[in-house]
Amino acid sequence: MGEKVIDLFCGGGGLSLGFANAGYDIVAAADNWAPALEFYKANIHGHPLIEMDLSKTNETVSKLSKYDFDIIVGGPPCQDFSSAGKRDESLGRANLTISFANIIARTTPHYFVMENVARAAKSRTFAQAKEIFEKAGYGLSIAVLDASLCGVPQKRKRLFVVGEKNASHDLMLPIYRKNQATSPMTIRDFFGNSLGINHYYRHPRSYKRRGIFSIDEPSPTIRGVNRPVPQGYPGHPGDSVPLHPDLRPLTTKERSLIQTFPPEFELVGTKSAVEQIIGNAVPVKLAEFVAKCLAEHIKENKTKGTYQPMVSTPMFQPTMFEQRAKYA
Repeated sequence: MGEKVIDLFCGGGGLSLGFANAGYDIVAAADNWAPALEFYKANIHGHPLIEMDLSKTNETVSKLSKYDFDIIVGGPPCQDFSSAGKRDESLGRANLTISFANIIARTTPHYFVMENVARAAKSRTFAQAKEIFEKAGYGLSIAVLDASLCGVPQKRKRLFVVGEKNASHDLMLPIYRKNQATSPMTIRDFFGNSLGINHYYRHPRSYKRRGIFSIDEPSPTIRGVNRPVPQGYPGHPGDSVPLHPDLRPLTTKERSLIQTFPPEFELVGTKSAVEQIIGNAVPVKLAEFVAKCLAEHIKENKTKGTYQPMVSTPMFQPTMFEQRAKYA
């Protein structure tokens, strides 16, 4: 289709690869975490990979002005919103959502896609980012998508915001509904019997939650930690089978495949860094689902004659939100 995409907060490359698989042209990607950049560089090629502090809005906008693009995608770090984190917007990482919104407002791509955890939709930070998007003239399609209905064998709910310049709100929602599966994808649906197991251990956040799962259900959300079966695991009424000696956790490679990274991906980096990159990533097939839905919408606009690619013209005046010391 040819639309040109820049991926900010590119992490392990889930958004980049998903959009590339859907036929978009990735022209650049950027992040500020060295392990993620190393992982991305080892596996995704053909465009510049920029080490850039995306909290520095002026510098980011200046660097992006060197590229020709139609769409900006990005998943600002979500730990301050996540149920696995402290859920404290004052810790600073949530401010990167504001940075992303300001970058969009000042580079004015025709479309943007922002991904985050579902919980972010109820945050004060997201409300402020939404105001920035709307003041910049974007119609927003805001949806929480379940990855297991979008080609991923994982029960992972994520917030997606698709913005379109000078458009109405909610235009993408009917396309999502039309293209989602009617039932969730299980691990067995995805792998068949190739894993050689029927059940596996996934360490719960507390022993009040189950820790043993069947491959005949979607995986729970892949997190940034992967622990062995502890000697003291007491079992849980919801476990798919009782604890037994042959039970094991999923391997790092298997977890990357459940995130729908390609089998040939090299898991470059320290074990802890790779586990975090995998756990934080946008599943490739989920990104591809959103990208294909957006492509369908763009095709409709082109058929109607309403699609007019824009020349991005960065503006360097700080917005009202950039002038605040805190955003939460």
